[in-house]
Amino acid sequence: MITATIKEKIARQGMSETQVAEQIKNFQEGFPFLKIEAAATIGNGVKSLSEEEVQKMVTDYPLQSKTRKIVKFVPASGAASRMFKDLFGFLEGDHEDLGKNAFVKKFMDNIKSFAFYQDLDNNMKASGSSIEKALADKQYKLILTHLLDDSGLGYGNLPKGLLRFHRYPNENRTPAHEHFVEGLQYGVGEGNVVRLHFTVSPEHLDRFKLEVAAIQPSLETKYGVKFDVSYSQQKASTNTIAVNMDNTPFEEEDGELLFRPAGHGALLENLNDIDADLIFIKNIDNVVPDRLKEPTKNYKMVLGGLLIDIQEKIFAALKKLENVNTDADLALAKFVFTKELGLPLPEGFEQKTEKDQAEYLLNKLDRPLRVCGMVKNTGEPGGGPFWVKESDGTSSLQIAETAQINLEDKRQKEIFQGATHFNPVDLACGTKDHKGNKFDLLKFRDPKTGFITEKSKSGRELKALELPGLWNGAMAGWNTVFVEVPLITFNPVKTVNDLLRDEHQ
Repeated sequence: MITATIKEKIARQGMSETQVAEQIKNFQEGFPFLKIEAAATIGNGVKSLSEEEVQKMVTDYPLQSKTRKIVKFVPASGAASRMFKDLFGFLEGDHEDLGKNAFVKKFMDNIKSFAFYQDLDNNMKASGSSIEKALADKQYKLILTHLLDDSGLGYGNLPKGLLRFHRYPNENRTPAHEHFVEGLQYGVGEGNVVRLHFTVSPEHLDRFKLEVAAIQPSLETKYGVKFDVSYSQQKASTNTIAVNMDNTPFEEEDGELLFRPAGHGALLENLNDIDADLIFIKNIDNVVPDRLKEPTKNYKMVLGGLLIDIQEKIFAALKKLENVNTDADLALAKFVFTKELGLPLPEGFEQKTEKDQAEYLLNKLDRPLRVCGMVKNTGEPGGGPFWVKESDGTSSLQIAETAQINLEDKRQKEIFQGATHFNPVDLACGTKDHKGNKFDLLKFRDPKTGFITEKSKSGRELKALELPGLWNGAMAGWNTVFVEVPLITFNPVKTVNDLLRDEHQ
């Protein structure tokens, strides 16, 4: 029960009582597991394109993109502190023996290979030391302090987008810089404009703008294009209430309620605000140096070209269904539904009246569309492509995360473990209907696919609520096409030592 005192505190947070009551109900009742029917595999939910098909799309896409408004949407919020978790642990420990810490030893042994080496060395020299001297004196914590602390480079509190990832002869680039260069390769749209949208935490926005100001002019001059860069923050209205372990609202030491950012699913509202014909979504840290960009460029063109091609066929079918409903119109819509989207018609469909068939296909086809790149599963933790049984008895293609699946169920676990592909977060999205109007993306979210996680604050345990994930439940009602893409297009940086991999050197 929400007391009068709690109601006052909710109002002060700018949240609605109904919204909070629903969130507390989710804590109390939990979320149902997805019922996966099968892993989506090559020929059964995942498309595998021939080299000829890839080359045709790479050739056709630049002509298609010239007449469309394209946006590259890059979630870039939050600090990169998890990337330096092992370094922080060593820094806070009571010894400086590298023999007891293989991760930190690897970092120190290869420190000259990092793109931020020169910045770090300059920072240390400004205070009378240097990396070389500190290594010789075994002052490893001094090096880490200069790297992580705000009195030095401040990498422990900066977002990944602003860290030096890649070294070049004349510059050392951040992921933000690499996304600009990528945008030149497949994001040039109508008016010769590259549109980039970054979701950035408010505390990092000024630094992000400074980085962009240093990048943008020279690239525009060199390549003869215009960049249109926009930003947004995760909306406070998407925050969720935290609760104690007994599901009562968690009150902080000052008596106020604790509301927390609700995961990347909260960015659905930011995506919903984007007005574009084609939106690419890719994480901030999944970038490579120029020497390895060719496969990424080509397969982004494949995803975009495939989306445009399928979308045009869907639009043609919808226009026919709305106007006439002849046998030929229904046949076209059925072909698009079963062959282009690869979805099965429900049992008894052919026995329905033509009107009912048309209504069913109208409802199923008139939705946002996404084409998702999928890489072969190499054991990475995370989500993948599956066939899911919907509440209306139909089947759909979904990206499912481990937490959404009941691994206590033997059959569900077998299906999950049989997945052949992994979700690298590589999407091309069509968010407008056949009349050119934007869909309200919030209407296609499955609210029953959130997550409950256990956290702590000020030494007290709590439960936190995450909204349906941006590419999971937040897009559950979209039409989805899965396409196999090469593993080389997936190069995330989860820890600082990942930057030592060949793909980032």
